[in-house]
Amino acid sequence: MDILKTATDWAKAELFSTPFFILFGLVFISVSIGFWQLGKTDIAKAYIIPTLVAGVMLLIIGLGLFFTNKSRITEFETAYNKDASAFVTAEIARADSTLKEYKTIVFKVIPIIIIVAALLIIFINSPTWRAVSITTIAMMIVILLIDGTAHARIEAYKEQLELFKNRKY
Repeated sequence: MDILKTATDWAKAELFSTPFFILFGLVFISVSIGFWQLGKTDIAKAYIIPTLVAGVMLLIIGLGLFFTNKSRITEFETAYNKDASAFVTAEIARADSTLKEYKTIVFKVIPIIIIVAALLIIFINSPTWRAVSITTIAMMIVILLIDGTAHARIEAYKEQLELFKNRKY
């Protein structure tokens, strides 16, 4: 098993999934423009700012992850050629850290945010708060969908790193 190829394949898979943040960000921004141009009711007008903010946030997330993972591909080869053992150890530590973040943020905090937003829809009868809550729920679902697949990929990547480390050293 070539661990450098495995690491590069993982980073390329991440490069494939992160543009979905950008795509959904553009969809949210388009929806915001649509509400701005076509919205006649109070609730339609209330969606303009929340969908624009959600779209910009998703764009920032997508672009940040894309450029981080793109630069990581070249860094992998340099780090691996310098010291393969240190590379594998560092990647296992990074994967562990990322998995802990997913466990806390993606699978605990985001569902709590969705629950709070749903409760706001029920208890606050304001078009602005309903638009903010519904947009928040939609954005959190997008993040859950994309990060759910990323979580599975990094778990598999970490398993391959550990197999390599146990066989090699």
